[in-house]
Amino acid sequence: MQFIDLKAQYNNIKDSINDRISTVLEHGKYIMGPEVKELEKRLSDFAETKYCLSCSSGTDALLLALMAYDIGPGDAVFTSPFTFIATAEVISLLGATPIFVDIDPDTYNIDINKLANAITEIKNGNTPTKKTPDALTLKAIIPVDLFGLPADYDAINKIAKKNNMVVIEDAAQSFGGSYKERKSGNLSDIAATSFFPAKPLGCYGDGGAVFTNNDEIVEKLISLRVHGKGSDKYDNIRIGLNGRLDTLQAAILLSKLDVFAKEIELRQEVAQRYSNGLKDIVKVPSIQEGYTSAWAQYSIQSDKRESLMGTLKENDVPTAIYYPKPLHLQTAYAYLGYDEGSMPVSEEVSSKIFSLPMHPYLKEEDQQKIIEVINYTCH
Repeated sequence: MQFIDLKAQYNNIKDSINDRISTVLEHGKYIMGPEVKELEKRLSDFAETKYCLSCSSGTDALLLALMAYDIGPGDAVFTSPFTFIATAEVISLLGATPIFVDIDPDTYNIDINKLANAITEIKNGNTPTKKTPDALTLKAIIPVDLFGLPADYDAINKIAKKNNMVVIEDAAQSFGGSYKERKSGNLSDIAATSFFPAKPLGCYGDGGAVFTNNDEIVEKLISLRVHGKGSDKYDNIRIGLNGRLDTLQAAILLSKLDVFAKEIELRQEVAQRYSNGLKDIVKVPSIQEGYTSAWAQYSIQSDKRESLMGTLKENDVPTAIYYPKPLHLQTAYAYLGYDEGSMPVSEEVSSKIFSLPMHPYLKEEDQQKIIEVINYTCH
């Protein structure tokens, strides 16, 4: 059994992928070839945004979004500690300061009330730790759509507007999901997603994209993606990145987009089978009305995590922990001075959560086996 079965997906669309790769090999335009523009148009249509700009990774997508809004030293950027380090890493790379805000215990996304309180504290000149720099400027919020579930963007956008802040949607796990009939990628000022192979829409290497409806911002993004170019690549008007998506990856993503909507439907069915079978045994994910998760992961909580993971492994069922240590406790962020206990929900969840196999091609009999093993172990 595979945790994420990319081979099953490939076998389903093998001819399309091979044909598209062959086309790229024939025309030889490996950097910014025609497939890149085609992909960007299809992605923006899917997300229902005015623009999509592809790039080299989900991390670079976040970095480009921050750079487009001139975020840097002295700026406070609020985000979740319960995520992969890339979300906070890009803030630090630009010299800005990440301000961590604890999560909601049911959705695992940023806690709206705690976010409002944290912003108020910074406005009042208070810092979350003794080591946090003084006199920070409120600049941005990066909500993380964890495990595929969008955050509460109506509330977040309202808080941001009140404080003249930008909202950058970290949709690395949620592309394909929705919030109140709006698509992930189109829920805030700007959004970033990842096409890492394990993501709901993944390529066969690194890749990402930025989404926006802002004419001025997209022009900056186009420049930033290629070394800050102006009229041509030798006219550099700002400091930028080498952040392009290569044509072969664009070709692969085009084939995967053909079946993506159907795969999102299949993910709903897989998740529902898990929830029906496990809801009385462990804590299963909570999806509120009006939300659709892309189900990048199916994560459960249990006090018996180690025992469950061990028994599942004995039965050839792979599992993974997302995430074993919140960012505020990681060595890279020791300089901020957060103490153990400062983010109690994230810390507790990290001690109990783990993820089960999740992909559109997971067989019902394999799911039943997983449910039976968990039920047996817990009783």
